[in-house]
Parts: sequence; structure tokens; C-alpha cells
Amino acid sequence: MTFFMLVVVVVGMLGSLLTTPLFMRLGEQWGLVQAPMRDRDIHTRPVPRIGGLGMLVGFLIAVIVAVWLPVPRTDPNEFIRLRGLILGALLAALIGLYDDRYELPPKPQLLAQIGLGMVAAWHLIFIEVFRNPFTGELIGPLPWWIVWPLTIFWFTGTLNTINWLDGLDGLAAGVVAIASAVFAAHMIRLGQYSVALLALALLGATLGFLPYNFNPARTFMGTTGAYFLGYTLAALGIMAGAKVATFLLVLIIPILDVAWQIVARIRQGRSPFHGDRGHLHHRLYDAGFSQRQVVLTYWGICALFGTLALLLPTPVFKLLALSIVSLGALAFFWYLARRQTNEAGR
Repeated sequence: MTFFMLVVVVVGMLGSLLTTPLFMRLGEQWGLVQAPMRDRDIHTRPVPRIGGLGMLVGFLIAVIVAVWLPVPRTDPNEFIRLRGLILGALLAALIGLYDDRYELPPKPQLLAQIGLGMVAAWHLIFIEVFRNPFTGELIGPLPWWIVWPLTIFWFTGTLNTINWLDGLDGLAAGVVAIASAVFAAHMIRLGQYSVALLALALLGATLGFLPYNFNPARTFMGTTGAYFLGYTLAALGIMAGAKVATFLLVLIIPILDVAWQIVARIRQGRSPFHGDRGHLHHRLYDAGFSQRQVVLTYWGICALFGTLALLLPTPVFKLLALSIVSLGALAFFWYLARRQTNEAGR
């Protein structure tokens, strides 16, 4: 089994590593480059921004290999969900590619994200049961009028989290790689080997992309890559058994950052989808930390919390850890906001 897992990771990594340069050249030829024009841009030269297609190709090749490997398959609906995973990943990348070319307004983007959530739910990738962390009792299956909105919220939230996280070189790809590794470990522990291979395929694809995306980046993943990663990660989170606490612990800092920014923008009378330099990674960079320092710190925090999610013995401990981390993060966000306000008033 270990050999099969290694094969999937290596295939995903090589597929991404070998095809990303092709999409970098195509991006330059097609004019799909990100010039440093926006206030939140940190790079100083035009950079191709469809490198995320390399991750998509690496992932798909690794998934094809994983499907043919002789591993135990315990889910009778696995291939329906696999079809939803692949179809949704392709659609997400195409929508992202269209945005990279024509810059979709916020409302069409939100509608597209809702549509992606519906594609997943239609292929049985939905949240219909969850476990009470205090009693261990399974709650559900939930009625469809709760399942569908809950699943769509899960996908739109994850898509925006990864898309907004992609603000520094290597940040989003590295965080997704860590989350994929945690999901794979969790699935292996539950004996879900065939599904674990899908998470390992995503791990390999992100690892193959990082040499081109880590600071100083030679290519950006663009909305193409961010949407692909967001959809795939959201789907794998559900296919891993909808372990919400595990998912949230790994991504708690990016998720809270998105929530904080939405509230802050609304309070300032701005659209919550209007990009700015208010995200935590931008604030840390503006405070004097280098891109690499900020990115490595993010990676370290996500890896630490992911390890906690795997080691904590019961859901109650996970909930407690999640609460403590959330309160600490919100307090830090509040401190940074107050500091920024005080500096602006001087």
C-alpha cells in the first residue's frame, strides 16, 4: 500500500512539474500575465498567471493512475463521487481561466461558485451527517433542504478562502499541500485507501507546482489554480468523512482571515468582494516580514494544527482546540486592526 501511495504522489508531482512550464509559456503568448498594477500586488514584474493548469494536469494524471491501482474500495458510490470530483475540478479551472482572461465581476463569480457546489451535491459529494462532538452520536441524514444549502456554503466558503489566500508566492499551494497530507493521513487511518490516493494526488500536484511558485515566483496559479484547489479541497474534505473539525483546524487562520475581511469591508461600506491589502498575510508583509517568512510561518501554523487534528483523541478536544485557536487568532486580528488605525491617525 505504501508503494501505491508513493506512486500517486510522484506521478502527480512529475505531471505538475513537467507541464507547468508549458502553461507559463502559453500564458506569456496569450497575454495572460499579471502586471503589478493593483494596490495589493507585491511583485514588481509581469508574471504568467495560469500556472495552476499545471497542477490540474498533474492531479488528473495521478487520479487516473490511482483509479487503476488494486486497492480496497469500500464505498459503493465512490465512482459517482469521483466523477463529481473530476468534473467539478475541470469546471472550476475553466471558470477560473475565464476570470483570469476577462476578470469576472463578483456576482457572476459567486453564482459560478454556487453552481460548483451544486455539481458536487448532484454527484453525492454533500454533507448529510455529522457527529455530535460531546456524545459521539451520528446526527442525520439531514433533509435535502438543509443538505444542499450547507454543501453549497461549504464549497463557496472554501473556494473564496483559497482564492483570497493566494496573495503571496507559494502561500496557497503550500497550505493546500499540507491540508492534502492531513486528509490523506486521516483517510488511511480510517482504512479509506482508495480515497486517500485522491488526496495524495493533490499533494503531489501542489508539490510539483511549488518550485515555480515559491518566492520569487516564476508563475502564479491565478484564479484558475485557486478555484481548482478550492473545489478539490472542499470535495476531499467531504469525501474524507466530512470531518469538519479536522478541516477547520488545518485552515482556521485563512478561514478566520476571510471572515474578518468580509465583516471589516461591510463595516467600511465597501463590497466584501473588493480586494485590498487587509488580509493577514499582506499585513504581516507590510509590517516588515519577507514573503518567505510570512509563507513559512503560515505553513508551520497549518502543519501544527493539522498534526493536532490527527493526534487529539476525541472530537471534544478538537472542538476545544478550535475554540482556543479561534479566540487567539481573532484577538491578534483585532490587535493588528487597532495598530493600523492608530498609525493612520498619527
